[in-house]
Amino acid sequence: MSVLRNTVFMMALCAGGPALAAASAPAAASAIPPAKQALIDRMLSLWHMDSIGQSMLQAPVSDAVAQARAMLQGRASADRRDAAMTEIVGEAQKFMDEATPTVRASAQKLIPSKVAPLLAERFTEDELRQMVAILESPVKQKFEKLLPELQKSLGEGVAADTGPVINPKLQDLKQRIGLRLRSAVTP
Repeated sequence: MSVLRNTVFMMALCAGGPALAAASAPAAASAIPPAKQALIDRMLSLWHMDSIGQSMLQAPVSDAVAQARAMLQGRASADRRDAAMTEIVGEAQKFMDEATPTVRASAQKLIPSKVAPLLAERFTEDELRQMVAILESPVKQKFEKLLPELQKSLGEGVAADTGPVINPKLQDLKQRIGLRLRSAVTP
């Protein structure tokens, strides 16, 4: 499994619990009535679900930076450690700046086919109106229970869609970090 897919899988396991067991297949795409589609579009514009891609990227990048920091601890002088970490954090930020638009665009592209059909299938127009209004209701609880399945569905789609582009770049980032670490700890 790719690093990105592993990250998505772990996020889904942590967030989904039993709901994921019942959610093995995505909802069948069907024609959504225009009024219902308008409510779904409005809800999605308020929800900002496209940020899931950035969250998916942050986990492995943060892990790589944390591992670098741990490796440098006690193995390099404070000056060399700080210089190395400055460069590593800079590389990580550059990676995030370059990769975030790719996964955000993928999420935006996939939301209509991965998320909207699930919402259309599971919620009536009246329920969607209530969610758009962000009312305290049983509908909100129902929606929150569905979040892990929606995130898993979109996350798997983003991982499949961007994996060939992002995974080589992530591996390159890890190699650059490794090279910087080696130069920092070598006397």
